[in-house]
Amino acid sequence: MGRRSYKKELGCIACKELGELGAGKPGWVVDNPNLLSAIDTHSILLANRSTILLLSWSDSNQSPLRIRPELSPIDAEFISAVEWLVFDDIRVIVAGTSSGYLLIYSLRAELIHRQMIYPGRVLKLRVRGTKKDLIQDSSSEEFCLIMPGVIARFDGSVVQNMLQKWFEEANPQFRNQKQKNQDSEDFENSQVKLPFQLWNIGKYGTCADAAVTGIMPPPLMEHQSSQRYYCAVAVGDDAVISAYRLSEDKGRSLVGAILSKVVPATFSTIASFSKLIWRSENTSPQKSPKKSEAKPQPFARASPLTCIKDHPRKGEKLTLSPSGTLAAITDSLGRILLLDTQALVVVRLWKGYRDASCLFMEMLVNKDTASSSSTYYEPMKSDYCLCLAIHAPRKGIIEIWQMRTGPRLRTITCAKGSKMLQPSYRFGASMSSPYVPLEVFLLNGDSGQISVLNRNL
Repeated sequence: MGRRSYKKELGCIACKELGELGAGKPGWVVDNPNLLSAIDTHSILLANRSTILLLSWSDSNQSPLRIRPELSPIDAEFISAVEWLVFDDIRVIVAGTSSGYLLIYSLRAELIHRQMIYPGRVLKLRVRGTKKDLIQDSSSEEFCLIMPGVIARFDGSVVQNMLQKWFEEANPQFRNQKQKNQDSEDFENSQVKLPFQLWNIGKYGTCADAAVTGIMPPPLMEHQSSQRYYCAVAVGDDAVISAYRLSEDKGRSLVGAILSKVVPATFSTIASFSKLIWRSENTSPQKSPKKSEAKPQPFARASPLTCIKDHPRKGEKLTLSPSGTLAAITDSLGRILLLDTQALVVVRLWKGYRDASCLFMEMLVNKDTASSSSTYYEPMKSDYCLCLAIHAPRKGIIEIWQMRTGPRLRTITCAKGSKMLQPSYRFGASMSSPYVPLEVFLLNGDSGQISVLNRNL
């Protein structure tokens, strides 16, 4: 009887273009801290400090796409994060730089959007959404940039509207009549500012990773309004775990709202009165000030909720469950903490997993319905259970544990130099049948093989 395989091979991305990223050296995918990766259902992005490569394993005729962003040599700017943005019929490539810029490219390497978010290195790009269900009373789709001590949040619908407008204008039927002004239009489009919210979450020290976990109720005794409040969880060197309540505006509760109205009006009145008394002696026209770079957007209110400090333990990476109610956190002492993001309590702990990485996935465990029916049965969401895949590179294995308190379901051996990857959230994904479960992909850097972990038990 043949040995059961827990992985399904999908294809290979080995090509000569990978030599630009260091391919050929054993462990080049995991040993290079500057090598970035992001996967979609049929393609993968690999990037170093200056180049992004788009590779497809499903279409052998598709040649690799190379993107070289314009980076500032004065600031030694480099690519620090890459991710996919996938809408119903739109797929784009997103990159973050060490100088705090957001770059969006089409699949033809066209620059769609460029925007300065905040001076600082973009650590991670997070795309996630929660649908309205029995637990969540509202739906939310968002795109976030994580920086040291800073979170920037874009509403998914705002980004989608901008992309739809760009693709409509870039349609070939518009190309002929706008060919002469194509360069100027691209420049103007790249200068359009997408609205976003910005929060400072560095009260307990610089964070190494963070995420907006979902919508939360307003604080007690707070003036009720239509604005939303979000919960953010951060990990870092000073605080292993810290949590914040994020408000949509810069209001300081009811008192702050009063002061925000009264103080500017009072200051304006005083300033106007002083001008009547102290008239300026310089009546000659002055030169207009030089147009400087746009100042960073002011921070909205971020109220600390809790903090866990355990020196010398340092928080390293954070992974969110699909609903945002659980977070797996790895630390510098080889432990993995499972955090309930609603109660802000650690509910589970694993030891002995140094340099580990975690991804949530869904395993098909309810086979009774499928086996009892003679007709073809399409699994529904209720047939799957939430699990945590833990990749322990020092042990050369991937363990799958059932959440929250379930047993270890499977142990999978993997080659050294392998890396777990997962497609980002797809905006506008339908909740109707068939249900698409959360899957985990595996990249073997030494062979270039792409595989997916089997979700059947």
